[in-house]
Amino acid sequence: KPMEFQAIHDRLKAQGAPGLLGFDEPRPANKKEKDPGRAGMPFVTIDPAHMVEFLRVCRDDEKLKLDILCDLTASDPSADSEDLWILIQLLSIEHKHRLAIKAPLPKSAPTVASATAIYRAAQWHERECGEMYGITFEGNPDPRHILLPDDWEGYPLRKDYEFPREYHGISCE
Repeated sequence: KPMEFQAIHDRLKAQGAPGLLGFDEPRPANKKEKDPGRAGMPFVTIDPAHMVEFLRVCRDDEKLKLDILCDLTASDPSADSEDLWILIQLLSIEHKHRLAIKAPLPKSAPTVASATAIYRAAQWHERECGEMYGITFEGNPDPRHILLPDDWEGYPLRKDYEFPREYHGISCE
């Protein structure tokens, strides 16, 4: 039987998963508390400096066995935000449960260790995040561009990105 989110979080805490900061679950809006609420999946937040060690616990713990990295991407909450978010989705084939992970990463120093040593599938996801958000994944075995030309300037999925008027004489408008 799949573990519920709270049981997964409790297991991570009990195992002393490195970098575990907290969690957030969907909730209705509460006008009295001035809380707009939140939809979506529950997720844990982690310190990106401990991402690789945290992912190792997720993969290797017998009760968790989150053996598949379904997705690794990023998000830029706003042009004014000081952080990007690394977003990771893990799946356990054996136990049939999932875990969503968020890690805040400062825009001023968007560097984190590569997850490829734990999940080989992270390689392509990290390459896309590098191109689109400017995140450097230290230790990624092949950080070449896969979507943009090598000489492209800027990171198109950041909220503060200004699209060029042209690229090598080709209109981008």
